[in-house]
Amino acid sequence: MLKMSQVWFLFSMAAFLPMAQPSIAADGIQGRLASVAWLENNLARSDVLILDASPARLYKQQHIPGAVNADMFLFGPQDVPLAEVERRLRSWGVSPGLQIVIYDQGGTYMATRLFWDLLHHGLPAESLLILDGGMAKWRSVGGAVTNDPTPAPRPGTVRVTTLNHDVRVKLPEFLAATGDPRNNVLLEALEPSYFFGAAAFFNRAGHVPHATLMPSDDFYNPDKTFKSPPEMQRMLNHLGVKPGQQILTYCGGGGAAAVPFFALKFVLDYPRVKLFQESQLGWLQDERELPVWTYGAPYLVRDTPWLKAWGSPMLKAFGLSRVSIVDVRPADVFKLGHVPLAVNVPAQIFKDHPHSPEALAALLGQAGVDRSHEAVVVSEGGLNESSALAYLMLDSLGQQKVSIFMDSVERWAELGHAVARPAAAAGSGKPPEPRSTQALPYAASLRADRLVTDAKSTQGLYPKVYVASGRQLPVKTPEGPLLHLPYDQFLNADGTPKAAKDIWSALAKAGVPRYAEIVLVADALGEAAVNYVIFRLMGFPDVKVLAP
Repeated sequence: MLKMSQVWFLFSMAAFLPMAQPSIAADGIQGRLASVAWLENNLARSDVLILDASPARLYKQQHIPGAVNADMFLFGPQDVPLAEVERRLRSWGVSPGLQIVIYDQGGTYMATRLFWDLLHHGLPAESLLILDGGMAKWRSVGGAVTNDPTPAPRPGTVRVTTLNHDVRVKLPEFLAATGDPRNNVLLEALEPSYFFGAAAFFNRAGHVPHATLMPSDDFYNPDKTFKSPPEMQRMLNHLGVKPGQQILTYCGGGGAAAVPFFALKFVLDYPRVKLFQESQLGWLQDERELPVWTYGAPYLVRDTPWLKAWGSPMLKAFGLSRVSIVDVRPADVFKLGHVPLAVNVPAQIFKDHPHSPEALAALLGQAGVDRSHEAVVVSEGGLNESSALAYLMLDSLGQQKVSIFMDSVERWAELGHAVARPAAAAGSGKPPEPRSTQALPYAASLRADRLVTDAKSTQGLYPKVYVASGRQLPVKTPEGPLLHLPYDQFLNADGTPKAAKDIWSALAKAGVPRYAEIVLVADALGEAAVNYVIFRLMGFPDVKVLAP
């Protein structure tokens, strides 16, 4: 049985339905977007209410005749008593039966955020429209503007008695979604400088774990109108965002997040889209000190504390460790000492098999690498051509997960951790290292979009951009846009990747587009492989390596 509050909510929504309104032509309306031509044709209608969501100072300078200033900053990220919201909406003239058209200066988030606020406070989407392109588009076609104050509208009769919870996500659900990225997309609407940690609104820079970067500006054309549905869908496909997933949009304080919310839910008709009103403000204020990331995929690199815990012999003995430690140093070096339970697959083996994945898979199985585990690549330390090549080849073979150990075995020992050797010296009194692995079937599941032999054989959703990754340009350069980004500019002296903000700065300065099919080239496969790890670490979704 419905509660009285639910009955009233349904009743009040019914009062707004278009069937209760005078007939308004749908020509010029796409989803909940209205063209400037549509507004010009309906500007004088008594059942059309125009709300200007711009700050008051911009409204006073210039606005569409008859528009009422509806300052969206009234609400902000904090909840406001429903009675106060109702009072403000009535002062704008909001009543059931009106078609409400919202605009801003164009290409900003103010109109979409006001749209969300009204939706959240119970107004049905059918009564709301956004002027596509806002004031910028309106003026470009010669639409009338004025700086004369709009007479106070007749007080509205809208009632705000309950909230529409279907369009808002709160912190507990949002936090849970970060742990299930397969079924949830956390869409960050801020600029890359915030995402990668170069700028911050609050005390810590970065983004929510597993977030996908999609700035609000991505949704607009140069003329401030929204991009076409096919173009927006192409962007989402490139980023791996699917209609069946739950989409949770956020930003710094809940403003910019309204742009992807509106675009996905009311232009593309994605069914499960919510806005996190508190956004980073609420995330960082939580007393649990919730984590933030700066790299797109920081789990691709591991350190000694992590490997000591999750690769430990105790967890292995109880079947709780799902880690295969793959040491790519030469066999004679491996025998001098290695991380316990590591298996030796020298880098030369990976170098010898770029075009014979089945043979490489057989060798990995013989060494005891479990394809269902996370393979942690150990080398001389840091990200280098050997560790990166192993990463690339394992990833191409379909390894469940691959990461690179940033410390060296020497550093492992310096931190006081045991170093294993294949056998103890005679008379040492030390038992030999227990056999850690046995041969396993390694059924490769080739990922054709990782290592390619012919750049023309692949076709991404966006044009190819080639990135030369060695210190020198390759002897043979492919046809097409080519950027030279030697991999060592992204690494510190110890081989660890530079801060995400510094890597992003270099990529942006070089003109690397976020929407592109990135193809990495070099004379040595290992050189391209290092940049492959870098681009994956930064979260680029479509990255390939062209095998020489």
